[in-house]
Amino acid sequence: MPFSESQQQIIDRFDTVIDHAHWHDWKWQIKHCIRDIATFETLLNYSFPEKQRKDIEKTIQKFPMSITPYYLSLIQVDPNENDSIENDPIFKQSVPSVQELKIMDWDMKDPLHEDIDSPVPGLTHRYPDRVLFLVSNTCAMYCRHCTRKRKVGDIDSIPDRERIEAGIKYIADHKIVRDVLLSGGDPLLLSDEYLDWILTELRKIKHVEIIRIGTRVPVVLPYRITDELVAMLKKHHPLFLNTQFNHPREMTDSSRKALAKLADAGIPLGNQSVLLNEVNDCPRIMKSLVHKLVQNRVRPYYLYQCDLSEGLSHFRTSVGKGIEIMESLQGHTSGLCVPTYVIDAPGGGGKIPVMPNYLISWSTNKVILRNYEGVITTYQEPRTYVPTTCDRNCEKCSLELKLQDADEYKAIGIERLLCDYEESYSMTPEGHEKATHGYQQEEAVIV
Repeated sequence: MPFSESQQQIIDRFDTVIDHAHWHDWKWQIKHCIRDIATFETLLNYSFPEKQRKDIEKTIQKFPMSITPYYLSLIQVDPNENDSIENDPIFKQSVPSVQELKIMDWDMKDPLHEDIDSPVPGLTHRYPDRVLFLVSNTCAMYCRHCTRKRKVGDIDSIPDRERIEAGIKYIADHKIVRDVLLSGGDPLLLSDEYLDWILTELRKIKHVEIIRIGTRVPVVLPYRITDELVAMLKKHHPLFLNTQFNHPREMTDSSRKALAKLADAGIPLGNQSVLLNEVNDCPRIMKSLVHKLVQNRVRPYYLYQCDLSEGLSHFRTSVGKGIEIMESLQGHTSGLCVPTYVIDAPGGGGKIPVMPNYLISWSTNKVILRNYEGVITTYQEPRTYVPTTCDRNCEKCSLELKLQDADEYKAIGIERLLCDYEESYSMTPEGHEKATHGYQQEEAVIV
């Protein structure tokens, strides 16, 4: 894949010679992350005003900066309009702003109570049947809107093998847990071998039905999705992966290639966007994004209201803006493209769906609804419906509770020879002495 013009310009400004092998090596990208303003200015051939440079450097002391060369190359610099870079959605998500140092009265270090709802270090058990397992504290890039800014750059919170083992033991000891979400940091920044070990240990736990991975790698470091990584992940199905595209411009050829590898491996993909002021708080931007996602086999899963973490006040929109965006999607595009708009409730209340009001009113026999166009209609309730009486004695339920897998229909006799889904070609009556024929019938059916 040839370099883009912006990539080539950045490559030319590095001190060392860089070829395709270097640029597409995810480890090289991590090693050469941009962590200071001087390097940023050199690689983009851009100069901040002196006061802004000092403000950014001051912000970095509290909230570190790290940008992959790949993601840096997506920032658009217009030489004819020097300040346009600050309106770029990639710039806003990756470059520190002095506004991050404005801590509002309602800001919290841990707004979702992930640390408080943690029975063992690195694991949050809030919902009954699923847990959040923080297996990494390393990210490809430090997103400026990160809800876990309290952990960024904190070497004391990097989980070691002992902590991971403690989390796995907790999951094994609690049979109610059927769903494990691996997050961090970014789980895909672990080595293939280490992540394989974690997934293998989780797969040994019989009551763990599914494993999910939360990652922003396809957005900020798509080269991490190697053939070797995908081959390893395939071993651990059922495995789901959620990523975070926030703007259509993040969907590049490299991202598409990474997503295709994962989808071709049978890994269901979802996306969890964050609603960000002056980044994607626009119905047209969001519609373009969800269309690009679905085109690349990624299901828009959540649209998050920005959390009340410290230093994020300049990113937050009103909830009304989120409702407006949902109005622009529901009915105006495929239902497959419409995410669920949620507020992750402060204090560990969990995700609360927030949607436009489509149910206007209701009575004993009717409900009054409106559609996306504003058309008002009624739905007639069944007058003969009598709810099933439940005594909560599920083990002896003789009414509706049949949870076992159904037995598949099996054809027998001549029907089995006629049907298209069986490969048998002959039937032998029970007790028939095949040996007298002097040959063995293969694939015979005993009836």
